[in-house]
Amino acid sequence: MGGKVSVRLPKPLKTKNDLCLAYTPGVAHAVKAIAAERAAVYDCTAKGNLVAVVSDGTAILGLGDLGAAASIPVMEGKAVLFKSFGDVDAWPVPLDGMRIGGASTGKTDPKRVIDAVKAIAPQYGGINLEDIASPACFEIEDTLDRELDIPVFHDDQWGTAVIALAGVMNYALLAGKGLGELKVVMNGAGAAGIRICEMLKSAGVVDVTMCDSKGVIRSDRTDLNDFKRRHAVDTKLKTLKEAIAGADVFIGVSAANVLDGEDVKKMGAFPAIFAMANPDPEIAPEAVAAALAGRRYIMVTGRSDYPNQINNVLGFPYLFRGALDVRATTINKEMKVAAANALAALAREKATDEVVSLYPGERLEFGEGYIIPKPFDRRLFVEVSHAVAAAAVETGVARSRLDMAAYRKALEARNALRSI
Repeated sequence: MGGKVSVRLPKPLKTKNDLCLAYTPGVAHAVKAIAAERAAVYDCTAKGNLVAVVSDGTAILGLGDLGAAASIPVMEGKAVLFKSFGDVDAWPVPLDGMRIGGASTGKTDPKRVIDAVKAIAPQYGGINLEDIASPACFEIEDTLDRELDIPVFHDDQWGTAVIALAGVMNYALLAGKGLGELKVVMNGAGAAGIRICEMLKSAGVVDVTMCDSKGVIRSDRTDLNDFKRRHAVDTKLKTLKEAIAGADVFIGVSAANVLDGEDVKKMGAFPAIFAMANPDPEIAPEAVAAALAGRRYIMVTGRSDYPNQINNVLGFPYLFRGALDVRATTINKEMKVAAANALAALAREKATDEVVSLYPGERLEFGEGYIIPKPFDRRLFVEVSHAVAAAAVETGVARSRLDMAAYRKALEARNALRSI
């Protein structure tokens, strides 16, 4: 049998009594309870720990528009990560026929996706959108988040943003600067780029210059969509290479080799280069090392074979874990910033012996080579999930107001029983 997911039954089905409870006549009691009080669905069904991993296959990894069926291996993989890291049950939901006019190729019709997801939402406690092309993904997520009463999260937009913000927070600490003092230059204004910019600004970053394939996103450009226009700046700078001069931080979610050694030499005295294009970054770490030999700098990529990897698995399992546990109606900006703060704080803690043993040859001490936790740090399950749940309660989007101290203990007990 192929694939990476299957159904696991949490309760036994071995006796006549088991069968009566699982289906008829026992199931009628649950049906009546839900019909009488909608909130009972969380107690009588799997909804409270079940996430739909939804894609129309228009932006699969870096491979592009290959269709709903081709998206299934990725969605199955995402479900595996949900379960392994966050103990969240997740199921692939590939959506076919979501194109404008119903064509097998072409642009996504946001309304079709929105209607399809709303139709399946009663079964799920949350919706994880995945590999849906920009700009349709923005309208889809914003509309579903507004119209559904469960968390909706497009990981391609927000996952990278949350973890990148954690890295920037720790860079600022090492640089001895406040977030509001940083000069940030970004390259890439698609789904991830736009949301990274929004997250940075939500956390207090003020000076952000974004670039796309045509150069600096300036306020005098007439070719900008609404999402880019929100972040346009008044400047005479036209190119990435002009904009990067004097920058503290470069964040790339674009294409390979758009920068060279001379570009990073022009950055500030202690530069941070977040080159996150995959599989080949905007500038290779080796090129940065050669250009900045003898200088203090931070290098971040999206790759697991270099230190300081921006890996979305650091975020989405725990964002949903915390949100599901308090039955949140959304994953708001405050919850995302809380997750970033928790990630940043964990990187400043002493790495456990278990984590150190998994990464031989790396020095896992807070500093230039270690500003982001490792995915296999088991403390993520407690620290990030707890921070997200607390933020949900504090901002009024939680339907269950847990005792946060008791919730931490429950997470710790659950974590002790998990195997990654």
